[in-house]
Amino acid sequence: MRTTTNERATRLVDAPPSQVRLLLIDARAIPGWNPAIRAIDGPAEAPTGVQYAIKVRGGLSGTWEYTRIDERHIDVTWQVPGFLETGTWLLGPHGGGTMVTHQFQHQGPLAHMLSNAFRGVAELRLDRLAQQVTSP
Repeated sequence: MRTTTNERATRLVDAPPSQVRLLLIDARAIPGWNPAIRAIDGPAEAPTGVQYAIKVRGGLSGTWEYTRIDERHIDVTWQVPGFLETGTWLLGPHGGGTMVTHQFQHQGPLAHMLSNAFRGVAELRLDRLAQQVTSP
């Protein structure tokens, strides 16, 4: 499969790494800050290697999986027919906050067709994540 999209962004989030990490590994919270994911089903505590059932924009069904989870590094994949995203979240303490880097790659024919729609999405995800993690 050919990679069609490769995005990367970094942002300072006004919350400690542990708080950002908890939001990222709460699979059921993902639709709150990632609007591409409409619904996700699975345990609240994120283990690696478990596939969650997801529904995405456009009504497609697929899977979400955490492939690595540690204190400062979270890797995920999600896929629907014709589309695969492989993503990474890097968390680093920075003062009282967290420097978060998000990067992802897309593969597949659907990813190729949608490649222009994903420009700037890493920044948008970071903005939404920052808003969600700092909301009361």
